[in-house]
Amino acid sequence: MLIDYKNATICQQDGKVVLENVNFTADEGSFIYITGRVGSGKSSLLKTFYKELDIEKAESAIVLDCDMLSIKSKDIPALRRQMGIVFQDFQLLTDRTVHRNLQFVLKSTGWKNKEKIEARIEEVLKVVGMYDKIECMPHELSGGEQQRIAIARAILNSPKLIVADEPTANLDPDTAKGIMELLYGFSQQNTAVVMSTHNLQLLEQFPGIVYHCEDNQIIKEQ
Repeated sequence: MLIDYKNATICQQDGKVVLENVNFTADEGSFIYITGRVGSGKSSLLKTFYKELDIEKAESAIVLDCDMLSIKSKDIPALRRQMGIVFQDFQLLTDRTVHRNLQFVLKSTGWKNKEKIEARIEEVLKVVGMYDKIECMPHELSGGEQQRIAIARAILNSPKLIVADEPTANLDPDTAKGIMELLYGFSQQNTAVVMSTHNLQLLEQFPGIVYHCEDNQIIKEQ
């Protein structure tokens, strides 16, 4: 099991409780939606997976074999290297090309061999259909293209888990479908995908496990 939370309490940074009694699991290859209104705790839950937000208390809270209640700061980068994180606002480095964005991530996560770096960048860009944009700057790309680059960045280190916060929120329906096909494809290759969304139409096209956040609770739908 990649994620296993038992009776966890999650607070915002100001101490306000957003979710309590959280029981949540994710296995290899699972495709999981977290639904709910704005402010219901979707993003807060995702942030606890990569330790952007602390868990206030829990019976247990394990992510990728790490105990999130006792993990040390020095061990958080290693945890994050095992997962791919896709943000709603892309968070690409605006002062450098697509190629240098991806190169930066690989070098900062310990890759040293120049040929292997270049081969991996080429590989992930081909996976997301963006190799022809390798020398573009982020501002030269559409929202959908930037999101594809963000996904390429997320899979650089062949993660066991992809965490995506509203990855289709700012995209038109056709572009959103393309992004979903990419993410869904990774789950078919044994990578777990956990994504928040308020677009319930996606659930019909791309079925998965659904958790719903409401009234400080998260409920797994049957």
